[in-house]
Amino acid sequence: MRWRRLLAMTLMVGLVGAPALPVQAATVHQATGALTTGKTRVLNDDLVHFKAVPSTYAPSPNPHGSETIASNQGAAVTFTTKYLLPLPGYHGESWGNPQSMVTVGRYVYIVYCPTTWENRGRIVRFDQTRLAQLRVTPRQLQQVFATKMAGNPRETAIARAIKIGPAFTTGHGQSLAYNWRDHQFYMWQDRESAPRVPITQEGVLQRISPQTLRPVRQLRFRLRDGHFAVPGGHVLTFDKQGRAYFWTRPSASKIYLYQGTIGATRVHFRLTSQVLDHGPGTRVQSMAYNPQNDRLYLVSDDSIASLPVSGLGGNGHLTASDVRWTGFAGTREFEALNFTAAGRATLLTNHDPEILQSTTTSW
Repeated sequence: MRWRRLLAMTLMVGLVGAPALPVQAATVHQATGALTTGKTRVLNDDLVHFKAVPSTYAPSPNPHGSETIASNQGAAVTFTTKYLLPLPGYHGESWGNPQSMVTVGRYVYIVYCPTTWENRGRIVRFDQTRLAQLRVTPRQLQQVFATKMAGNPRETAIARAIKIGPAFTTGHGQSLAYNWRDHQFYMWQDRESAPRVPITQEGVLQRISPQTLRPVRQLRFRLRDGHFAVPGGHVLTFDKQGRAYFWTRPSASKIYLYQGTIGATRVHFRLTSQVLDHGPGTRVQSMAYNPQNDRLYLVSDDSIASLPVSGLGGNGHLTASDVRWTGFAGTREFEALNFTAAGRATLLTNHDPEILQSTTTSW
């Protein structure tokens, strides 16, 4: 009986505090190179305006109620609060710094990486259907772990609509993505020694189980072609055909776009032929795909550019007018952007964490 009590205590430590137990996943090492490059040319996407990261991110103007984030430049879109995320998290965990989000069907998946955990985090799944059945308000969801639940059946019911995954090595955590074709979840394990300073030049991708919320396979490879190399991605998304994408900002404002495939044992990306002369902003925060208009969205803080997937094929045939841009003025930190199958956008913001939803599907 004593060993059972010790095992239960160890598992509880893994749930509540900084993780003590590693989560193991099958590892595949790819011996062959995973990157192809060729000649590139610069596209003057002059509709995009570069926005520098603010000196200080703004908190929510209404941290306990509903707010609106509306564009003030470029292609118009308006977001309104859907969920105020739990703060604090389960057993007092620091959930004020969510890093990425996936919205699929009835569930929303959030990656949390507390800064003191050093490249580790966990995935938390929210059951939207159950929350709607319970008529949970944004404020009630925000407070679900803030008060003692003993003897409070409603808070207990809300908490049961939230599945808390085990801790594992996430890296920065901004890349959880859903493959529309094979219905799998993937994310980069982009470990950092300091913000935006990778520990290794090796690319590491993890396939995540949507049921257990833990890695089940890890792919290790090198994104190198001759003298050109990148240490893997920081963001990730997939289109309807199952092609994977990430973007980087190797210089002051220029943007490189990568397109590829991720299989069970092999990864391959190619650097697309057109370099964007104007990036949306300082920070590479997120990447999204809208299945309704077949466009990719490059997310920086208060600044989002988008372009058609069809323009990336072959040698590339994007024109300046193909690349749209939307600007905002609120200086909130934009952590993630998703689109539902119907084309409705959801935006994850940091510092007073919340999920906002677009008021239309036409963006």
